[in-house]
Amino acid sequence: MIIRFGYVSHALSLWDCSPAKALTFTRWKKLDENERKQQLLYVTRKNLEHTLRMIHYNIAQEIYLYRFSSSIVPLATHPEVLWDYRTPFKDLLSEIGQLVKKHKLRTSFHPNQFTLFTSDKPHITDNAVGDMAYHYDVLEAMGLANEAIINIHVGGAYGNKQAATERFHTNIKQLPDYIKKRMTLENDDKTYTATETLTICQKERIPLLFDYHHFMANKEDDEAVEDLLPDIFKTWSWIGIQPKIHVSSPKSEKEYRSHADYVDAEFLLPLVKVLKEMNVDLDFMIEAKQKDKAALRLCEDLSKIRGVKRVGGATIEW
Repeated sequence: MIIRFGYVSHALSLWDCSPAKALTFTRWKKLDENERKQQLLYVTRKNLEHTLRMIHYNIAQEIYLYRFSSSIVPLATHPEVLWDYRTPFKDLLSEIGQLVKKHKLRTSFHPNQFTLFTSDKPHITDNAVGDMAYHYDVLEAMGLANEAIINIHVGGAYGNKQAATERFHTNIKQLPDYIKKRMTLENDDKTYTATETLTICQKERIPLLFDYHHFMANKEDDEAVEDLLPDIFKTWSWIGIQPKIHVSSPKSEKEYRSHADYVDAEFLLPLVKVLKEMNVDLDFMIEAKQKDKAALRLCEDLSKIRGVKRVGGATIEW
């Protein structure tokens, strides 16, 4: 079994390298037309340049999983802005994508919690389609639209989970099929359990991106990780990609759903032992506050287990 480790958007080991520098709509509106354009270009260029720096960092550290920031392009989906970012940054976007492909990095996006398909309000679904289209558009500009994924949660239950689930199946039809083929669904920590999410995924032929921390926080009485994982991993065969799992650990017993700075290897051991028995290669996306530092530390911590060998900067073999 080989496990690769990755992190979310911002390499904290690098100085001043946020890929999510912002330009708010309030500030944008106060600027004149020329200043608006210049600020959009300035902030986007900074975010793309920082993303490129982190891709180089990942290559140097042998970190082969990376999640792009959804905020790379400010105000990209705001109805009063909607600007062409692809033309001025064609070369930079392409450079990022070529580097990713050359070094065989696995990349993804994870839109925010407001991108959902369970609402009974049409404008929420319209916004979700628009946001998914933006993420796909960035991947396409990078040349990664046929390999990267866009991960979201099922959404809210709105007091009636069955009705909300039915709306998901109805509303998702508004998403163009070529975008739907790049999406995954994740079980969450309060509403949709892993079993419920799997049922939705199986009906829609969407891979399930299993979150172990969420599973532990929102587990049905009869749910067992060893029973779920075989069927979850089968969903990845639909797009021909190695399974990926989200990994984090509780900040404390009192704040169980909150992510800790690092990942407690002991918290993960039950999962890792099940995976060892399955003998399946997969990827761990680390969702800890210390990001790349947490990914590298977890790799080191797990490599101390007898029989586990660290075979790269962020890769272990057991």
